[in-house]
Amino acid sequence: MPDTPSPASPLDDDHEWDPTFLNCRREALTALGIWFLALSWTVPFCYLNGYPGENFDPENLSTVFGIPSWTFWGVVVPWLVCDVVTVWFCFFYMRDDHLGAAPEDAADAEGGA
Repeated sequence: MPDTPSPASPLDDDHEWDPTFLNCRREALTALGIWFLALSWTVPFCYLNGYPGENFDPENLSTVFGIPSWTFWGVVVPWLVCDVVTVWFCFFYMRDDHLGAAPEDAADAEGGA
């Protein structure tokens, strides 16, 4: 068998990843991390504070802006925080990548129409 070089494997140390792929992976992992943080706050907080138990007294239910306090702190506040983080993520963290010319753009440039 002749000694032919094998195609580059993604696991090779000298393999260079495409910058668009790296940006996409970074942004996806960041979005997944934000989602996981929101989930890890909302579910335990609502589970521990939202179940009234046997001694529930509706007269002593604490509210914030007319919303039960466990709903406000467990759902509304994380939702608003995620909205703010999402705006920051979209405007300041994500990057535009040059993907090259679209095929229809190249055909228009050649045709001169």
